[in-house]
Amino acid sequence: MLSRPRPSIGESTSLSRTARGFATLMLAAAVAVSSSVSAFAQGVPVVRDAEIEALVRDYARPIFKAAGLANDGIDIVLVNDQSFNAFVTGRRLFINTGALVTAETPNEIIGVIAHEAGHIAGGHQQKLRDQLDRAKTMAIIATLLGAGAMVAGATTNSRGLAGAGMGVAAGGGEMAQRSILAYQRTEEITADRSAITYLNATGQSGMGMLKTFGRFQSALSLAGTQVDPYRISHPMPQERIANLEVLVKQSPFVNVVDPPALQQRHDMMRIKIAAYMQGQAAVARLMRKNPASLASRYGDAQQTYLFGNPGAALTKTAALIKEQPKNPYFQELRGDILMKANKPKDAADAYAKAVSLDPARSGLLLVSLGQALMAVGTPDSIQKAVTQLNNGVARERENADAYRFLAQAYGELGDIPAADLATAEGHYYAGDYKNAKIFAMRAQQKLKRGEPRWVRAQDIVNYTPSNKLK
Repeated sequence: MLSRPRPSIGESTSLSRTARGFATLMLAAAVAVSSSVSAFAQGVPVVRDAEIEALVRDYARPIFKAAGLANDGIDIVLVNDQSFNAFVTGRRLFINTGALVTAETPNEIIGVIAHEAGHIAGGHQQKLRDQLDRAKTMAIIATLLGAGAMVAGATTNSRGLAGAGMGVAAGGGEMAQRSILAYQRTEEITADRSAITYLNATGQSGMGMLKTFGRFQSALSLAGTQVDPYRISHPMPQERIANLEVLVKQSPFVNVVDPPALQQRHDMMRIKIAAYMQGQAAVARLMRKNPASLASRYGDAQQTYLFGNPGAALTKTAALIKEQPKNPYFQELRGDILMKANKPKDAADAYAKAVSLDPARSGLLLVSLGQALMAVGTPDSIQKAVTQLNNGVARERENADAYRFLAQAYGELGDIPAADLATAEGHYYAGDYKNAKIFAMRAQQKLKRGEPRWVRAQDIVNYTPSNKLK
């Protein structure tokens, strides 16, 4: 279940932010190469939610298969940011929640995923790194040439020559920068074309891509934003539309629309993100279009849970479950409400039902079940919590919070070595390697040398961050 974000994330979706979102999108490729890996390690505001993750993976699965990436183990990471943006780094595809809530149809997000798949399949990150290395060489040579000219000017007392040297140095950096940006724009066009190929291969329309670029173009025009086309990493929206429009409209799938069931899931996702991240006004705006829809009633139940009373929220959720008894996320919501109402045993039953119905086999639902069982507080329920939490981390090795709950459960059972090792794992996956090593060494003191848990603790002790996120 989504958690409420910090208040710094605003509640409006203003035109100016849309324009800023476009500026962010234009810089995405450069960001992906230069800083995304370190940002992820240091705490990118990641959103975790079983329902949203399952839906986005369903969007991506056929696209990845068409791009030849089905077996590449690509992770999709949701970022708590309201700008419309997506980017790739390594084998991770990052999508902002702002893109998910802004896109009115699944096809718009599928187009974004197809574009990013084009970058991954084309090896654009490595090629860009190679291009950056060449650009650095260009800039260094230009700087050396400029320095040489300035030295010559100084020895001959020629101010004009010295001034020219400074210009050579500055101009070389400018040339290197423009070369990189021109290269990135070319790769963006290539990824756009690859996206159309993948959409055609999966029988889907490219109209969502055109709608996205049209939204950016309108935002820039109305906001009066001035952009130097030679100083950006992406082509201008108008140029991208012109490049793609013929290909999209020639496709036999141009008029294909998303299946109603998929559109319904998309609408439910949008209203869920709005409820947790944008507030009641944003939910009201989305509900206004069709207040009787399942998505609107889901949003109403979410709002009642977050801001109203648990009894009313349970009544509304029961109606949703009656309409879709096999929906695991309605059961998850019921479990959340019952936890808030301090009824952990009933909550555990609801989460267990959600786990049994979940086709995506999300580790998050298992962690919620484990937390509820811990809250029940009996020795038997805590032992069951350990089982469920271990099942959860088996599916999600990098879930730092799950290890912390697991450590608490082991501690309550008196299994201190296991608690210390779970604490070490939690620190490790949170990027706190110093404390991870401390707790791993504590665990080793109570474990038999050479047993699997001792070996895992030794791995943490020996770990150096030079190879992280590989």
